Amino acid sequence: MKAIEISEPGGPEVLKEAVCPRPAPAEREVLIQVRAAGVNGHDLHHRHRGSHPVKPGETLLPGLEVAGEVAAVGTGVSKCKVGDKVCALLRGGGYAEYAVAPEGHCLPVPEGYSWVEAAALPETSFTVWSNVFEEAGLQPGESFLMNGGTSGIGVTAIQMVSALGHDVYATAGGPEKCKVVTDLGAICAIDYQAEEFDQVIARETNNGGVNVILDIVAGDYIQKDFASLAQGGRLIIIGAARGLEEKLDLRPVVMKHLTLVGTLLRPRDNDYKRRVAEALLEKVWPLYAARRIAPIIDSVFPLNNAADAHRRLESRKHIGKVILEVAN
Repeated sequence: MKAIEISEPGGPEVLKEAVCPRPAPAEREVLIQVRAAGVNGHDLHHRHRGSHPVKPGETLLPGLEVAGEVAAVGTGVSKCKVGDKVCALLRGGGYAEYAVAPEGHCLPVPEGYSWVEAAALPETSFTVWSNVFEEAGLQPGESFLMNGGTSGIGVTAIQMVSALGHDVYATAGGPEKCKVVTDLGAICAIDYQAEEFDQVIARETNNGGVNVILDIVAGDYIQKDFASLAQGGRLIIIGAARGLEEKLDLRPVVMKHLTLVGTLLRPRDNDYKRRVAEALLEKVWPLYAARRIAPIIDSVFPLNNAADAHRRLESRKHIGKVILEVAN
């Protein structure tokens, strides 16, 4: 099969076309003929490092999410069958004509969705649900702040949390991006280029703060996150565009009984991801089917132009998801 591999650690130019053996599904896995694949921040880190931790039998090819048709099934598979249209969360291997995924990490492509739209669903949906609703335990009546509102994760989080009945605040850079996040359901868009978000949150909440923050920025945002949280608030850090080394005043953590969690989705075990998939199928997939939530596609590149897809993501000019289209 054709695939994109990382020839050595480095910039986008190290993404090279290659011919690789087609993978075979192991027990409880399915083989997917890939039609489209999502491009994510992890892929950039993977490329810079040249590799990522793998388990025996796993691939070093990049790519954490795909959409396509089930081409073969391994032993013990009971829910997926050949020909099913699925989107799936992977630990790697999505930049290819074929990829394998645990059956439990596959979800049906919602009716009427294109392959490109379906490929934009898994990684952000799993990430938002697992962090906002499981790790942080967002409860009815609680409010939410998304730091990084026009990222792939941000546009999903704003829509999902808003659709499930919560007040959503979001940071974004510039008036155009702020309009995007309010159009998606945020009750307040904060232009971080013009205002300090913690001051805006204090003003908009009468100094009450928000209950949960999902942060992909970190760095100097962390102290402002503490200031923006309500009593008993929870901060989940899943990215670090501004770094993870920062001198912090932890007094707000103690005084307001705050919880700080840092987490990554990819290292979590298969059973955990299967449970998240089940929750998504019950709680979120009907919202996608009804288009109450919809993927926001920034740009689409052919698989053999993965380098430009990475350049687009690294530019931080994107709004929503960057997708690779695979011609089979």
